Amino acid sequence: MKTNITAYREREGLSQGELATAVGVSRQTINAIERDRYNPSLELAFKLAAYFECPIEALFEPNIEPVGE
Repeated sequence: MKTNITAYREREGLSQGELATAVGVSRQTINAIERDRYNPSLELAFKLAAYFECPIEALFEPNIEPVGE
């Protein structure tokens, strides 16, 4: 899943640690999400979207393959 968390975080002038504290996870979790090594839970995705006041789709772009015909 492609993520835009880094761009949103940097635009707000936040460190990974500050964002992690704000949404209740570790800095390592934010780092893993930003490096596409971890897909957040639905709950965490909603927390991040609420924090940045944007739709989840603005933060995460899933790699969805078209369903066969």
